This record gives sequence, structure tokens and C-alpha cells, in this order.
Amino acid sequence: MKSAAKILPKVAVKRISAKRELSQAYAIRIRVFVKEQGVPRAIELDDDDQRAIHFLATIGTKAVGTARLVWHGRGAKIGRMAVLKSYRRRGVGTKLLNRAIGAARRLRADKIYLHAQVAVSGFYQRMNFRAVGSVFDEAGIAHRKMIWRGKQLAAAKSELHRRQVSPR
Repeated sequence: MKSAAKILPKVAVKRISAKRELSQAYAIRIRVFVKEQGVPRAIELDDDDQRAIHFLATIGTKAVGTARLVWHGRGAKIGRMAVLKSYRRRGVGTKLLNRAIGAARRLRADKIYLHAQVAVSGFYQRMNFRAVGSVFDEAGIAHRKMIWRGKQLAAAKSELHRRQVSPR
């Protein structure tokens, strides 16, 4: 039987709409990227923050994770995914990523991509992203560009189905 202390309220992810929520998201990013991973603060908070769609994950009333979505042409780049250490591996990252993908799809992005830290690229692979190109350095950490293949898979399945039912 689980103890009451281990039972967590549901993870909720919302689009940030208030300055207080944005401050909470920035605090999570500073804690994860700057303090834990050594990313310089000057590059962690950047100009893209002004034009991004930001998301905040909460468990109960506690802010525990964040992500942002930035448009580059018709492509949507998911970035700055951060979850507080004691809340990792509890579904927070999955919910954040699904929310960002959903927003990009609703806004009709032609491409959804991200720069994944190599150490956690397996998480993104399980979420239907595929690695493209070589490993590169970003803020002193090895990264790999990854593209979400959900739309491509759906199109390929549709084409396969069309071929199977079409007369020859």
C-alpha cells in the first residue's frame, strides 16, 4: 500500500498568461540549467523568451516544470524543457512535451523540432522525435536536433492505406 506522502496530485500543464507564472518558469529554468548544469545565466534567458509561448507544469500548487515554444518561419521549436529534480520521472516532462506539441499542431506548424541534450534524447525518441544531423555543443552541453515525426507518420499511414484500397 502506498503511503499518503507518495501519492501526488495530478500534473497540470497550462499556457502561461501571468507575470507571476512566467517568473516561476524562469526560476525553474535558472535552478535546472544554471545551477544544476552550469549554463551561463546570460544565455539561459534570451530574446526568444519575449516571443515564445510558455508553459508551466504544476503538481497541486507547486510549479515543477516548464517549456516554451518559439516560431522560426513555419516551424515550431520546443525548448527550455526543465523539470525540478525531485519531480523527474513522474510524467511531468511527458505532459509538458505533449502540451507543446499540441499547441504547435493547433497553430499549424509545418515542422516541430527541438535541440535535445544527448543524455535525455531517449525520452524524446519515445515521444516520437527522431534525431537528425550530428551532435553539437550548445551552452557547453552535447545536443542533437530532433524532429517530431507524428505528422509524417500519419501522412505515411494515410498514403499506405490509400495504396492498399486503390484499384491498380
